Amino acid sequence: MQHVRSIWNGAISFGLVSIPIKLVNATESHSISFRQIHTEDGGRVRYRKVCELEDREVSGAEIGKGYEDADGTIIPITDEELSHLPIPTARTIEIVAFVPADRIDPLQMSAAYYLASGGAPAAKPYTLLREALKRNNKVAIAKYALRGRERLGMLRVVGDAIAMHSLLWPDEVRSPEGVAPDVEVTVRDKELDLADALMDTLGEVDLADLHDEYREALEEVIAAKAAGETPPETPSPAASGKVLDLMAALEKSVRAAKESRGEEAAEEADVTHLPKRRATPKETGAKKSTSTRAKKTAASASSARKSTSKTAQPERKASGGAGQTKSTAKTTTSKPAPKSASKSASKSTSKGTAKKTQAKKATPRKRPA
Repeated sequence: MQHVRSIWNGAISFGLVSIPIKLVNATESHSISFRQIHTEDGGRVRYRKVCELEDREVSGAEIGKGYEDADGTIIPITDEELSHLPIPTARTIEIVAFVPADRIDPLQMSAAYYLASGGAPAAKPYTLLREALKRNNKVAIAKYALRGRERLGMLRVVGDAIAMHSLLWPDEVRSPEGVAPDVEVTVRDKELDLADALMDTLGEVDLADLHDEYREALEEVIAAKAAGETPPETPSPAASGKVLDLMAALEKSVRAAKESRGEEAAEEADVTHLPKRRATPKETGAKKSTSTRAKKTAASASSARKSTSKTAQPERKASGGAGQTKSTAKTTTSKPAPKSASKSASKSTSKGTAKKTQAKKATPRKRPA
């Protein structure tokens, strides 16, 4: 590992074993920082540290630490007082337990450091701790003091080195209450199937292949302006509207992921399309017309039976005289029936009329001479 300046020197306390170590930053920031300038003339805008009592600017050598009490009183605290705090972790990373790695909530993880062995005497105990962690597949929980406060840490093996992650205290992690949606949502198995298909299509990735595209684009803009050229314009992303069809969005995502990975479109057959095939308008119309004809036929037959039964009543009451006329009138003023029923009704009506005529002719013969 390249030479990096240590930020803390101390020891790891492992039972009765003490391992001299140096704390080294394990990460570095590549983000581009900006200076504040006066927009009218480009001049730097700087902050000046001024003493409120003397109303003058003071140098860094004159600046110390102080705690502001509730009533506004400032209580000075020196670096020497901080270095002699009555705690065992002032210069020691004290291991308090060994636990499985999955016991640690990633939300607690903060800064990361490498623990470099402090010289030849530390080589043997350092290697012993490293191999013990590897063989038991565990991490060490430790307490240490850094920058004026006691902290919680997790030691784990990274390659041939021991790394330490600064952990937040459990009471520093907020509860997720109120973060999740407060409405009940039902996720169907078919939707989960498509989500699984999308996850499988995206697959895994080598984190080493990922890079900061924003920083690269910003560097291009800075280089262009430094050369007096027009900065390249980044195409604005397409406006994303509200997703109305989750299934369609999932299917489209699966297709896009496959295309980006160079997979052929034919492989889309692996995706389970959720919506069942709906009948075309032609098929729907055919079904409707068929059912309509069947209903009309049934209605025609029913109407014919009703009409036949009504016309049959005058036949049984042929000698009723006035009753015949009323029955015939009711039959003829009924609601129009379908074509097939009309034909049947007309035949029965003509037969009834013929019988009525015969009855009327026969009546005068019964009168006495």
